[in-house]
Amino acid sequence: MKKISILLHQIGDRVKVLSAVVLITMPMLYSCVDNDDNIPETMYTSEKITAGAFLMEQQDRFSDFIAVLKRTPYFSLLTTYGRYTVFAPTNDAMSKYCELNGYGSVAGIPDAICDSIARTHIIRKGAFFTSDVPEGNVGLNMLDQYISWSGDSDVTNGNRLIYYVNKNSRMTEFNDSVTNGVVHIVDRVLSSSSNYLPEKMEEDSTITIFSEALRETALIDSLHNYQDADYSIGIDSVTLGTQERCLNNGSPTMLCKWVSNRYFKYTAFVEPDSVYHRYGIRNLDDLKAYAKRIYDATYPEDAGLYDNDFTHRKNPLNRFVSYHLLDRIIMYNDLVGNELTSQCWKTTLADPEEFYETMCPGTLVRLAMPSGSAAGIYINRRGLMNRLYDEQSRGVKVLATSESGKTDQQALNGYYHYIDDILVFDTHTRDVIFNCRMRFDPATLSPDFMNCDGRNHKDTEGNTIRGFKSGFTKHWTMSEESFVGVTGNDIWWASFMGHVVVISGRFDVTFKLPPVPKRGTYEIRMGYTPNEERGVIQAYLNGVPCGIPVDMRIYPTSPEIGFIADGSEGAQTAEEIKMQDKALHNRGFMKGPDIWYQGGTSTTNALRALNLPTRRVLATENLDPEKTYYLRLRQVLDDPEKYCNFNYLELCPKSVYGSPEGEDQH
Repeated sequence: MKKISILLHQIGDRVKVLSAVVLITMPMLYSCVDNDDNIPETMYTSEKITAGAFLMEQQDRFSDFIAVLKRTPYFSLLTTYGRYTVFAPTNDAMSKYCELNGYGSVAGIPDAICDSIARTHIIRKGAFFTSDVPEGNVGLNMLDQYISWSGDSDVTNGNRLIYYVNKNSRMTEFNDSVTNGVVHIVDRVLSSSSNYLPEKMEEDSTITIFSEALRETALIDSLHNYQDADYSIGIDSVTLGTQERCLNNGSPTMLCKWVSNRYFKYTAFVEPDSVYHRYGIRNLDDLKAYAKRIYDATYPEDAGLYDNDFTHRKNPLNRFVSYHLLDRIIMYNDLVGNELTSQCWKTTLADPEEFYETMCPGTLVRLAMPSGSAAGIYINRRGLMNRLYDEQSRGVKVLATSESGKTDQQALNGYYHYIDDILVFDTHTRDVIFNCRMRFDPATLSPDFMNCDGRNHKDTEGNTIRGFKSGFTKHWTMSEESFVGVTGNDIWWASFMGHVVVISGRFDVTFKLPPVPKRGTYEIRMGYTPNEERGVIQAYLNGVPCGIPVDMRIYPTSPEIGFIADGSEGAQTAEEIKMQDKALHNRGFMKGPDIWYQGGTSTTNALRALNLPTRRVLATENLDPEKTYYLRLRQVLDDPEKYCNFNYLELCPKSVYGSPEGEDQH
């Protein structure tokens, strides 16, 4: 990318950003930039040749890989314009592959296998350097499988930094910049597993107890889906895209690239056997007894009723195993937030976190990413940085790619993460860890948004939308005149996480709410930014209207809402600001969170301080984890040009919003 284009935009954003801020922050905004300042001394750089020409110039090293590519359409692809990441195995790597797989030479590899090898080694939607992604998920290759890499120190060569791709293939050279992307040279052909997640886990000798429990509960059967054969979409909608209503940098529409395939994928958080051994758990029977102690206490009404039926969803072992499973694939560096989180989240105020529904009915996991001495990713943690709410709130650490050995943990339809302690939904988790405001990125409210390159999609086509079809988006139903899509991430959007779910047209959509952790009174809230382009929305909870319609054209500073910036109009003290917040809340509105900064924390643009980001309290209801709730959003205006920018969903218990000290500003 020789030309850097900084798009200062927000759906309806009227916030003025000084050009000086742009100049200061430009180096931080785009990491996939081919410029001399970012190029290590060892990087090969070409202003003239493509990735294909790069390989051809070194046929003594890559002739076997070239031969494979030339038996597919993809060699010519690498000689054309685009932005590709290519992992190029050397001739030695190809020879090892042929020997392991019983091919006498590259000529003996079947055409179908050549096609698979080629697509495994190319990321088509972006040029990714090691400086772009330090560790974890890099992107989807042409088989729609994730490529990940991890860093390590080469102790035999002065602790020089080295990288492994998909755990097993070492990058002997990396960041070779070419005109249409980047080439990384690997010493081994990248693996492309054809096993489903349960079979992949059964190959791992370090997690035998969990794998046995997965089979005993028959949850293994729930992890054997991969691709929806009934899904279809016109090729032009996938490659050329369509223009969909969504204000973008002054333009009323954004380019939408529709999802080409629908996949079913999964994530498992798995304790190695060594973790179980610390608790005296040596076999499956020990684990059954442990699960019974935990879940009989969490669900006393079910104690003893289903102990011998391990396939029953209320059986203790079934609950134990299913609480470790998610019906979506999430690679390590996507578990919490996105690439903007490190720039835009004020980590001294609150730890970055996400909430996901598990495959154990009525339960959630809380993923946190503290900074400071406790840095890492934890499940069910409550604290701030290295300070915990109490000694039981440390959570279970998810081992990073570089911490989890050399075993390839990616299957055809999912990924499993090692964890360092036993993960359970016990009474402390239910009553303490989840006694909090739960904020959900709407791009997590369907597994399809995450499994099919929606949330956090990476490409070099600007800020595009991923479009999703009615009938093929789990937990969502849409009328024929509705469009639903997920935008890309942009640091200058005045939106939490830097993206939104766009709902446009004469829309009428319904989606399933995540479960609440325990019975009680909750506020159901929606975050959005107002603008004249927006619509007027009537919300319904399980078919019952949630008060009067929400007019998204009304700005927070209008008398109907009554936004007053902190420190203005005489409100100087913390108590005065708290009273202003209470008055705003009494009218059914709240300011945006103070933890996310438009443009990064180097600016003063906290969403709370801006007069656009708005939270609307849609309903206050008694909710039950045993029940399923649906939120319907219907466009009231008879105008297909209006739309909704759905920024986040909140479920907040009365114990938080009604507490004597009041709810925090985060």
